[in-house]
Amino acid sequence: MTDNVNHPKHYNGHPSGVECITIVEHMGFNLGNAVKYVWRADLKHDAIEDLKKARWYIDREIQKREKAGD
Repeated sequence: MTDNVNHPKHYNGHPSGVECITIVEHMGFNLGNAVKYVWRADLKHDAIEDLKKARWYIDREIQKREKAGD
């Protein structure tokens, strides 16, 4: 039986066998989410949508860092 809350197929489907959370839990929120969407993009139905979501988080992180540099 598939557990769609804790372990949907796209969580464990990466060819490396590594679950994304193992990596991203060591990153900040925006960068972790960007990596998550890139990591899983080809494992879900709409890769373009996930890549756009990743870009959104990267843009947000850039804005945050640029503002902190002022």
